[in-house]
Amino acid sequence: MNTLRHLTLAVSLSCATLTSPLAHAGEVEVLHWWTSGGEARAVDTLKQMMQKQGDSWKDFAVAGGAGEAAMTVLKTRAVSGNPPSAAQLKGPDIQEWAEMGFLDDLNDIAEAGGWNDFLPTRVAETMQYDGDYVAVPAGIHRINWLWINPEVFKKAGATPPTNLDEFFAVADKLKAAGVVPIAHGGQNWQDGTIFETLVMAIMGPEGYDKVFVQNDEDAIRSEEMVKVFETFKRIKGYVDPNAAGRDWNLATAMVIEGKAGMQIMGDWAKAEFAAAGKKPGVDYQCVVFPGTESDFIYNIDSLTIFKIKNEANQKAQENLVRTVIDKPFQEVFNLNKGSIPVRTDIALDKFDDCAKQSSRDFQAADKAGRAEPSMAHSMANTSYIQGAIFDVVTNFFNDASADPKKATEQLVAAIQAAQ
Repeated sequence: MNTLRHLTLAVSLSCATLTSPLAHAGEVEVLHWWTSGGEARAVDTLKQMMQKQGDSWKDFAVAGGAGEAAMTVLKTRAVSGNPPSAAQLKGPDIQEWAEMGFLDDLNDIAEAGGWNDFLPTRVAETMQYDGDYVAVPAGIHRINWLWINPEVFKKAGATPPTNLDEFFAVADKLKAAGVVPIAHGGQNWQDGTIFETLVMAIMGPEGYDKVFVQNDEDAIRSEEMVKVFETFKRIKGYVDPNAAGRDWNLATAMVIEGKAGMQIMGDWAKAEFAAAGKKPGVDYQCVVFPGTESDFIYNIDSLTIFKIKNEANQKAQENLVRTVIDKPFQEVFNLNKGSIPVRTDIALDKFDDCAKQSSRDFQAADKAGRAEPSMAHSMANTSYIQGAIFDVVTNFFNDASADPKKATEQLVAAIQAAQ
């Protein structure tokens, strides 16, 4: 049960509107977890744009790839009456914070900016609570990517896989060639990223939705889910023994440096390749994970505005929202971060082939009902259900004797307890 929901609305609102008397005029304090190389450059772009408009920027970065640490800090700050002016929130967390009365609505800015004219319906709905805009989207990430070092593949005599059987055949070739087949970091959200990608590959978008969005017990107990756990366990055999605790960008560096052949990771990994001076199609390849070519697991970056009283800072908040949604930032931010713009009216001439494919695939999957929100990246369900799934998935991944069929029952029980 969500303990934050037990706060009374009156307390929530009074806490949210308190600010420090020492706040600077026109200042925005932004809590986020964009801290790796490419992400940090993207944030710095936003900071510079805000400063050029005359607003000051107070960076509140909390490292941690999935934002768990940032969310813990945010809850502490908000409940104590000292929320930041803006915070990176995603998926159901947006609606949860809005329901408690902490977030300002952005309807006036959205209407003046014509958001409904250029935001995909799925994106717009995610940014709203009860019909009101309460978040501004920055970019769309695809989760179900497979990143490949072509030079390593060539030396191993391997070619990009097109199905799961080929994927494991490639992994065997890479292992025989003396390189780590699958670069991975032993953190729960990274385990969850692989797991949800396998759910999509084996169960398809309908099964994925039943498992992660609807939390359907029959789908979780199915033979297909048993196969997912079996395949997940098989992948562990191709991960190096030093993976525990490794950050995702260090796993990406293994592929960049030729120490590993593949990584299953969202397209923020592309920003690390770019930061290392690597070119897509030459130094690395982006391949949609085998079995998910028509599907799109998405993660939408977004910022929310917390209620504050200082008028100068309120205007800075409004400037922040307008800056994030405007075309110049949408282009620069997503070029740096590896994602694609949320706006459908932006030309992708400056974007690489991976991004162009991602944009085409998102639009096609969205229309066909094959685009699904990422569980591992806080888009599909509450943080409590996500945490319950992470516990089962990570414990299974790290237990060589774990039983796939029992794991499905454990997953049902964990989700029930978290609801």
